[in-house]
Amino acid sequence: MFKFPDPRTKDPRERKVQRILEVIPGSLTWFTLVGMIVLSALKPIWVAIFIITFDIYWLFRTIFIAYYSVVAYFRFREGKKIDWWERCQNIENPKKYAQMLSERIETFRQNMKEIRSFSKRRKIRKEIKKMRVFLKEVEDIGSSGTEILDWRKIIHVVLLPTANEGAEIIEPAIQAIADSNFPKQQMIILLATEEREEESQRLEKVNYLQNKFKGVFKDFLVTTHEVAPGELKCKASNAAYAARKLMKYLDERNIDYKRVIFSNFDCDSVCHPQYFAALTYAYITDPKRLQRSYQPLPMYHNNLWDTNAFVRVIVTGSSFWHMFQSTRAQMVTFSSHSEPFDTLVKVNFWPLNMISEDSIIYWKCFSYFNGDYKVKPIYLPVSLDAVLAQTYWKTIKNQYKQKRRWAYGIENFPVIMRAIWPNKKISLWRKVQIAAEMLEGHHSWATSPFILAFLGWLPLIIGGNEFNQSVIAHNLPLVTRYLMTIALVGLITSMFLSFFLLPPRPAKYPRKRYIYMFSQWFLAPFIAPVLGALPAIDSQTRILIKKYFGEFWVTEKIKK
Repeated sequence: MFKFPDPRTKDPRERKVQRILEVIPGSLTWFTLVGMIVLSALKPIWVAIFIITFDIYWLFRTIFIAYYSVVAYFRFREGKKIDWWERCQNIENPKKYAQMLSERIETFRQNMKEIRSFSKRRKIRKEIKKMRVFLKEVEDIGSSGTEILDWRKIIHVVLLPTANEGAEIIEPAIQAIADSNFPKQQMIILLATEEREEESQRLEKVNYLQNKFKGVFKDFLVTTHEVAPGELKCKASNAAYAARKLMKYLDERNIDYKRVIFSNFDCDSVCHPQYFAALTYAYITDPKRLQRSYQPLPMYHNNLWDTNAFVRVIVTGSSFWHMFQSTRAQMVTFSSHSEPFDTLVKVNFWPLNMISEDSIIYWKCFSYFNGDYKVKPIYLPVSLDAVLAQTYWKTIKNQYKQKRRWAYGIENFPVIMRAIWPNKKISLWRKVQIAAEMLEGHHSWATSPFILAFLGWLPLIIGGNEFNQSVIAHNLPLVTRYLMTIALVGLITSMFLSFFLLPPRPAKYPRKRYIYMFSQWFLAPFIAPVLGALPAIDSQTRILIKKYFGEFWVTEKIKK
């Protein structure tokens, strides 16, 4: 059986390695923060050179992310225009489908001859170009000899883990699945509840949801997870418990695991109507389908108009980050995603004693397949709830806690390194790249906002008279100002994209609320350190001093 490193291992040698790796992220962060303060007084020129170098790095990083966020946006926009259900139905016979597409292209070309409008002809040319690109894809699938699975035999299981969320939070997620354009008799809802939730409350929501969607799906399964010895009270242990119950269900019905696509959704995940059609198409046409995870784009849009400006900036920034990640070859899973159930069985599901479950399942699969495992983006949205509590202050407080839980994902670093480093089938360069990317990402998350907002000015404040009379001291503010002004392209890009992605304005809000949506971005320089960097420092420090989280903090969700 496949074994993945245990973060709570009792083996003395493994525990020592685990502990050494655990202290690296937090140590790097505190060394940077404290080091800049101390060296600003002792070696201000060194710090000034570092700040200028950092500003240049940040400028290129910002432009790079802004560019690929725009690339992702256009892919996202095109993804919503594609008729995935048509593709799903026709791809089983690539040659016939290619002929159909060729005839469609020719019809467009003939029709274009009769059109005099330049703009309409231009639009048709764009459509023809897109169809030719897809035609080439279909022809390649047909000539590659790839086994194309029959979409009629695919079964989708959607896991919705819930701890204390009410039915009003979960119902929209299930309704969105019911409204999707994939046959519901090939879909199973798996509602994973927790035994520690008050029984009357749990049974009330389960009965309501089962009655509400009775007969809609192939089945509506409910599991109740009891925390066993050695497990944490977390989403991962609940998901693993539910998945093992599903195994028995499938075995009793002789259903091949390879025909089952398992979607691990948050219980407030409202998927796009075409998500399961697009997911099915991606799965049945991929020759390495068992070595793939499938990731829609998380958008915190369910209640974006209802929550406050601080939260909107944070969650919109998170959405942009995931859009950027979708353009990378080495993206990892986050929040709501899908995997072949056969692969989940092979890797023995999620770890039972880790808080962060979003991406660790990707790394388990990556390790199992010796690095030959990827996440395939599905350029369709899955809409989630932004943080919203009863009061303004509690909303901000809960946003901090949610961000801290996300940042706690650095707990994956020691386990991942222990899993892949001894594996000789994964190249040394790839291992170093993974380690560097994880450390850089979390280090930047924890330190960059403070460096940009405060620490960058310390040499001028505490560097002393000798430094302040130097040439570099006179030029430091100018260089920083110019570089950061250019870097505003990232913020401006985010502002415009946020309006393109904004869900329709609810009738209860006046048009002037758009002004708030625009002006909120001026808060970004103040929000980033408090609700961005501080939660990351908090999480890294807890791991550094062995104050581990004992259970998964469930974000409070309410409907306004």
